Amino acid sequence: MDLTIVLLVILLVAAVGAGLWYFTRQRKSQELQGRFGPEYEEAVRRHGDRTRAESELAGRMKRRERFDIHPLSEADRDHFASLWRHNQAHFVDDPSMAITEADHLVMELMRARGYPMSDFDRRADDLSVDYPHVVRNYRAAHGIALRHARGEANTEDLRMAMVSYRDLFAELLEPNPVREEVRR
Repeated sequence: MDLTIVLLVILLVAAVGAGLWYFTRQRKSQELQGRFGPEYEEAVRRHGDRTRAESELAGRMKRRERFDIHPLSEADRDHFASLWRHNQAHFVDDPSMAITEADHLVMELMRARGYPMSDFDRRADDLSVDYPHVVRNYRAAHGIALRHARGEANTEDLRMAMVSYRDLFAELLEPNPVREEVRR
């Protein structure tokens, strides 16, 4: 009889432990899905496995914590906005140059905010922590810019890239109060 009670207690403890593990994993998945939105699904698709995707996304968040991301001063914000308006106005005359300049302006704005400048994929991953809903635009714009460099993009493609760069640029100009609340 004592052995039966011991086995039941062990089974009960194991069942509670398994339930807690499952609940914790589900909660972590839901938090990552909420935080990363469409970027979560993209990571799962790319990795082919939810566990590996979640590990990568958690790694991005941990890496992002080491950055000193800060809002721009009003003067810097005005300066970047002016540069963007100037570049956008030149799109009609020289779409190719405007796309090159848009990519450059996004990188300069990222640098000014405190994001590290590494290869494109790392930059996009870093941005995905704070801007998961527009980072796909950044990837799309970059893809079009690469196709354009190979002579495979038309003016409509370049227009779409410009709009995608603009979406990210506009987000980067703002202090991003929603994400700052999430980090607190």
